[in-house]
Formats: sequence, structure tokens, C-alpha cells
Amino acid sequence: MSFSLLLVDDSNVARRYVRKELLSLLNYEEIVVTEGSNGKEACAACHAYKVDLLMLDLTMPEMTGYDVLEHFKKNAMAIKAIVLSADIQPGVEERVKGLGAIGYLKKPFNREQMVKVLKENGFHVKN
Repeated sequence: MSFSLLLVDDSNVARRYVRKELLSLLNYEEIVVTEGSNGKEACAACHAYKVDLLMLDLTMPEMTGYDVLEHFKKNAMAIKAIVLSADIQPGVEERVKGLGAIGYLKKPFNREQMVKVLKENGFHVKN
């Protein structure tokens, strides 16, 4: 059985960084990674197939990360999403968690904080 990871960020560089880091942290036999560059692609992917973990940026064209989380909440979709964002304004973490995100980390994320969020949510992490 494979693990499905969806990376959604309008920055290709950010997606490559997150991919590399998560593949070094997650402990699954097979990890299938899919990427998207905006919120519409995130929603389409989550409707098309089962996503085990969504890594989601907030500031993107066409549909923001907030819009994606609101879409999931409105449609009662239980998607485990961790938001990665450079947005450090007060209240951002509370807002995304209120919309159903399981975690919020500032870019670039700290590996120990990522491990903590992953473990707290039942994901298998390498020792």
C-alpha cells in the first residue's frame, strides 16, 4: 500500500525543497508524490484520489490555501493538510487550524517542528 503526498505551492523551488525534506522524514515503503501550483489543482487532486497528506501554501494564484481549506470544510472533506507559509501575521495559525488544517509551519520549516506535527497526527516518521 502506498502513501499519497500532495505538494501544492506556486513556487517550484519550494515544492522541490518540501519534497526532498518530507521524503527524508516519512517512513513508508512507497510514497507517491503529486504536485500542484495552485489551489484549484489541490482541490481537483483531492476530489480525484485519496490524499494521505497535503502540504499547502497559502498565497497562490487562482485559489489561495485559505480557499482550499474552506472548500474542504464546506464539502465535509477530511483532508489532512499542513500549511507551510511565509505569512507570519498574527492569527494565521489559528485561522488555518479553524479551517481544518492539522498543522501550520513557517517557511522555511524547522525539521523538528515538522516531525512533531507528523507524529502528533499518526504519520510514520523515520528515526
